[in-house]
Amino acid sequence: MRIVSGIQPTGNLHLGNYLGAIRNWVKMQDDVAAGGGQSLYFLADLHAISMPHNPAELRENTLEMTAALVACGINPDKSILFNQAQVSQHAELQWLLSGTARMGWLNRMTQWKDKAGKNREGQSVALFTYPVLQAADVLLYQASHVPVGEDQKQHLELARDIAQKFNNDFASDDAPVFTLPDPIIPPEAARIMSLRDGSAKMSKSDPSDMSRINLTDDADTIMQKVKKAKTDPEPLPSDKGGLEGRAEAANLVGIYAAMSGESQDAVLARFGGEGFGKFKPALGELLVESLAPINARFIELRQDREALDAILAKGALKARELAAPTLAATYAALGLVRG
Repeated sequence: MRIVSGIQPTGNLHLGNYLGAIRNWVKMQDDVAAGGGQSLYFLADLHAISMPHNPAELRENTLEMTAALVACGINPDKSILFNQAQVSQHAELQWLLSGTARMGWLNRMTQWKDKAGKNREGQSVALFTYPVLQAADVLLYQASHVPVGEDQKQHLELARDIAQKFNNDFASDDAPVFTLPDPIIPPEAARIMSLRDGSAKMSKSDPSDMSRINLTDDADTIMQKVKKAKTDPEPLPSDKGGLEGRAEAANLVGIYAAMSGESQDAVLARFGGEGFGKFKPALGELLVESLAPINARFIELRQDREALDAILAKGALKARELAAPTLAATYAALGLVRG
């Protein structure tokens, strides 16, 4: 089993990133390693240039995200952790697959439509073709499985379509060039919403820092944000059904359940009938206790740029070695002569 997944280096991670994806990465890393498989996790810095960006910020965000992932539990000795830009095979394979990918397939990508909006002619070519780079990201390593959420299912299907067409066009049935990766639908991830608006996802782009719990927040800041989180005047219900129509209450109960490993019904069995004046301090204490080790490790790592560079360099070396046979097979299948 070989798992491949990436994340864009967009700066500080928040609670939504941790509970929604990274905690699952850590569990998969441990499970796959125990079974003798491999996990590859990468910082998608090549994807980041598909949109306007500040080069200095991208460099800093890449290192900061590396520190955050390691602080959260990604172990460079169990997983291969690297950034795309150090593994040139990603970009090479994207170009080789561009002869197989079809304009019609890319035009149907819903994320292209969402990100481009009405100004499609003004968008970069990279934004249009980045699903082909995503395909290269996983096909390059003969990934057997790729963890995907709802918003990425379509892109994994595209990767499978590209792999299948390439194999049909340029390889034999008994010796395909690419493995068709299967999706892993992670255990239902907590959908963490804004502390200021229960109908909007927790996001780094929200102008209000009070809307999110950053993994860099200290204990006092976490407690303050939780206590000021938007709620309603009603007490907590005794079961999950009573949260219907109460988005902010449901969000806070969901965060507590995700952090404690309990069901929402179990949380409400304990706090049902209580007001938020009692529940919020309990939630704040749970968050502080759970995030303190991550916060301390992150601060330590972030100050050691040499260690972070070494982690990425070591991971990139391993990734390049794994990628080389697939890239060579792709060139050969296309009839391209290399020195």
